[in-house]
Amino acid sequence: MGFDTLGLSEKTLKAINEMGFEKPTPIQEQAIPLALMMRDVLGIAQTGTGKTASFILPMIEMLAGGRSKARMPRSLILTPTRELAAQIAENFDQFGKYHTLTKTLLTGGSSMNEQIKDLESGVDVLIATPGRLLDLFGRGNIILADIKVLVIDEADRMLDMGFIPDLEKIVSLLPPLRQTLFFSATMPKPIKKLADEYLSNPKIVKIDAVMKSAENVDQFIVKTPVKEKQKVLCDIIKKEKVQNAFIFCNRKRDIDGVEKSLSRLGYKVGSLHGDIEQKYRTKTLEAFKSGAIDLLVCSDVVARGIDVDGVSHVFNYDVPMNAEDYVHRIGRTGRAGLSGRAIMLVAPSDKKFFANVEALIKKTLPEYDTKGQDVAQNTKSENASDKKKDAKPHKSKSASKPKDAKPQTSENQDSKQKNSQSKSSKSEKSKSKSDNVTSLPNKKVTGFGDDVPAFFKS
Repeated sequence: MGFDTLGLSEKTLKAINEMGFEKPTPIQEQAIPLALMMRDVLGIAQTGTGKTASFILPMIEMLAGGRSKARMPRSLILTPTRELAAQIAENFDQFGKYHTLTKTLLTGGSSMNEQIKDLESGVDVLIATPGRLLDLFGRGNIILADIKVLVIDEADRMLDMGFIPDLEKIVSLLPPLRQTLFFSATMPKPIKKLADEYLSNPKIVKIDAVMKSAENVDQFIVKTPVKEKQKVLCDIIKKEKVQNAFIFCNRKRDIDGVEKSLSRLGYKVGSLHGDIEQKYRTKTLEAFKSGAIDLLVCSDVVARGIDVDGVSHVFNYDVPMNAEDYVHRIGRTGRAGLSGRAIMLVAPSDKKFFANVEALIKKTLPEYDTKGQDVAQNTKSENASDKKKDAKPHKSKSASKPKDAKPQTSENQDSKQKNSQSKSSKSEKSKSKSDNVTSLPNKKVTGFGDDVPAFFKS
């Protein structure tokens, strides 16, 4: 099935074709026709499954025939992070390039005056994070009474980041007669409750949580004390010959420490987390995409929805506290059919979180050693060497050389001949005596060594 079977216009299909997409993903194939029928949709799918296009494409088609008024956007896309909002805006521009629709991005850290100016001109699509949207609404710069389509993206992430109260307030300001497209990677009870409240007789599109983004990713763990983490990370980066990598940390203070440590070693490194101003975050992300930065130390603000082509590695400096974040983090590599590697540092205190990760992905992660091999491979090689040792022929005691063996000389050879002659004569004498001697038990006999007592000398 191609995109031309989904009910999209020629203009939209032309843009899709120019972007190089040939076939829709499962969630696009199911969600787009439903959205075009003006049905509410509850989409449950992991990141990397193409769900952004599954709401942008039908939104473009539904808005194509109308016109917006000043301060009254016709559609609203809510997303938890600035980076994800920027990614959605970029996709909207690409898919809607042959339409005359307008959009504006409302996120913190950007100029509020420019955003207000866009709103005054009238926009068809408003892409926003909850905080900035409520701020501008409170100032009277936005009227939400004309919203015809609401998209809530990454709802479970909204829950994790504490945005649910803001989300509930925003939805209460919208007209009840609207279409709602609700997307989430997981469906915990609070999110299900919201979906039941916001959606009217929705069609459910569920894509099984198969880690498609991780199919081409080799995953390993390294068990290490917390104090050794920076050293271990630097050693692995060197041994792996990393081209570029995301390095995820749970805490902002660790991000700063890891960045400084790698910078001292001469790596081109940058950092991203929620406390960095938006203009610097955008600049850093662009530098990473262009190759000006090779290593990006970051928090989970870039774990979802940020696509960078050709990322070779993902390092989890910390085990994520939410197991789902592990899937999103390693999904930054191994994309578009390319292979990738994901390595996670596991400290003794991470036991609970690590167990949750393995339970979610239903896989036991192999250990990685300093040689870049997993323990299973090392074990196989060790077993093979042991078998080789066992296969060697067993040497008899008579064939083994004594520890004190001296090199052969002419004098030694002469003395050996004399000794052998004397031994043969002695053996004949001992045979004649042995018939009259009672055999003694085989006990160790202690001699005098080189010191012979005087009474033996005559």
